[in-house]
Amino acid sequence: MIEFVKAENIKELASLASKIWHEYWPIILSPEQIDYMVENFQSETAIKNQIQNENYTYYLIKHNNENIGYFGLSDKKDHIFLSKLYIYGTYRHKGIGTKAFEKIKEISNGQKITLTVNKNNINSINAYKKWGFKIIDSVVTDIGNNFVMDDYIMEYCN
Repeated sequence: MIEFVKAENIKELASLASKIWHEYWPIILSPEQIDYMVENFQSETAIKNQIQNENYTYYLIKHNNENIGYFGLSDKKDHIFLSKLYIYGTYRHKGIGTKAFEKIKEISNGQKITLTVNKNNINSINAYKKWGFKIIDSVVTDIGNNFVMDDYIMEYCN
């Protein structure tokens, strides 16, 4: 059974994020960039800051009461920003991402949903397209330490 539970334990969420990121991103990013991004965007400190200062809410994805993934949403003035949607490798391609997106649509309550996705992250891009997202732009963002994020901006309108 899949459940979506608002994340309350930030330390637990940060640990889950680190494990999934280190499992997933080596196909696209260097270990140094993964470490840098986890520390700056998914560490306990970074997540607390996002929740307190950037209108973020995080949800755990649970399967039989085990944490298998998570997603993070930021409530913007005119849309919801889907910042993170990650699932452990053994649970991917089983419809769990689709169930998570259905929950995200429910939470968004009809608002437009936007996201950024790495241009080399073909599996995620294809999933988002399958769910009805459209590529509306692209952006290269300097994140410091000589690293950049080379992303598409995608949008879903209910």
